[in-house]
Amino acid sequence: MYLATTGRRTDSPRRPAGTGRRVPGTVVALGAVSLVTDVSSEMVTAVLPLYLVLGLGLSPLQFGFLDGLFNGATALVRLLGGRLADRGGGRHRTVAGAGYLLSALSRLGLLLAGGAAGGIAAALAADRLGKGVRTAPRDALITLSAPPDALGRAFGVHRAMDTTGALLGPLVAFAVLWATADAYDAVFVVSFATGLLGVLVLVLYVPAGPAPPARAEPTTAPVSGPRPAGRPRNRALADPVFRRVVTAAALLGAATIGDSFLYLLLQRGLDLPALLFPLLPLGAAAGYLLLAVPAGRLADRSGRRVPFLCGHGALLAAYLTLLAPPAWPVAVLVLLLLGVFYAATDGVLMALAGPVLPLDGRASGLAVLQTGQALARLAGAAGFGAAWTWWGPRAALAVAALALAAALAAAWRILPKGEVS
Repeated sequence: MYLATTGRRTDSPRRPAGTGRRVPGTVVALGAVSLVTDVSSEMVTAVLPLYLVLGLGLSPLQFGFLDGLFNGATALVRLLGGRLADRGGGRHRTVAGAGYLLSALSRLGLLLAGGAAGGIAAALAADRLGKGVRTAPRDALITLSAPPDALGRAFGVHRAMDTTGALLGPLVAFAVLWATADAYDAVFVVSFATGLLGVLVLVLYVPAGPAPPARAEPTTAPVSGPRPAGRPRNRALADPVFRRVVTAAALLGAATIGDSFLYLLLQRGLDLPALLFPLLPLGAAAGYLLLAVPAGRLADRSGRRVPFLCGHGALLAAYLTLLAPPAWPVAVLVLLLLGVFYAATDGVLMALAGPVLPLDGRASGLAVLQTGQALARLAGAAGFGAAWTWWGPRAALAVAALALAAALAAAWRILPKGEVS
């Protein structure tokens, strides 16, 4: 894609038939790490709303604050993780591994916290510290290991493997709760052991340094292009194109209320038994798993801006669907739309932003983007929790839908426009 206003390439060209079909081994290995780690993390995510709201009696406002903390309060650590990974070269795996280990250890924190809100908040913060540290180096490894014109597919494969773990995690949590008569401590112990396994897979199978990506054609020019004269080294926000991507992603993130709230709304509307609650994320995970690779390939071929925006359109449709009278068809549609949202946005956004950034500042730049999203989602989760507490769930959801529609319209104008060459 070339920007009409700047002439600068920000998206990948059409891939010639028969080239770049194999996904690099580093991407597959990172996908395996994410698969195992997501089994660990989604076990906790699946039971956390029940544990906090129904088990410990937290209000929606308190849960909204903790959910925002779980997704963004430690966002600044992402910047540190990206900076450390870019310095000295070859540190991407080391920094990512430290993040994976910290997240695994946080499960022990939940186990030791008991019902103390302070201990729970500290454990959630530790988990997000770990995710904040590892995410940018991991995604930078993917962009550095795959050809620029196949980044959508590479991220699609990684996210599909990641989502396989997300699909299995709630099933494991359900099995543990069933076998232990709703013993949440057992879920935390199994999650901890699984997280350590993910760290072991990273150490054994992910190379210490990223391999140079193979180009689809010898004559393909670098997507990011030469650094303009006077551009500060590793200062991603100095690039006007990248600033527009960050601004659009942050606006949309601020209008995202968080999956846990959607699951709580479905649980209340359908009056689901507590034992079945961990199964709700399976519908969204299944849709994400099936669509991640096709969405990535479509983004590679047609441009990444439109699929990213359409994914948020699917999320808006999910909000509007939740306003309908509760019924199982409504729930199925909401979960499917949530899967479409993640398939069309998560990896696609990284594939859109990655080529804009210089090779020696790739992790730092992606960390800036992820930090902006995380802080915006912190505000969105806390705001929705407050609106639910003050106005009730339906009014809060209607306001969230209006906010997302406005953010989507703004992002349509902000994101760089262009055409595939």
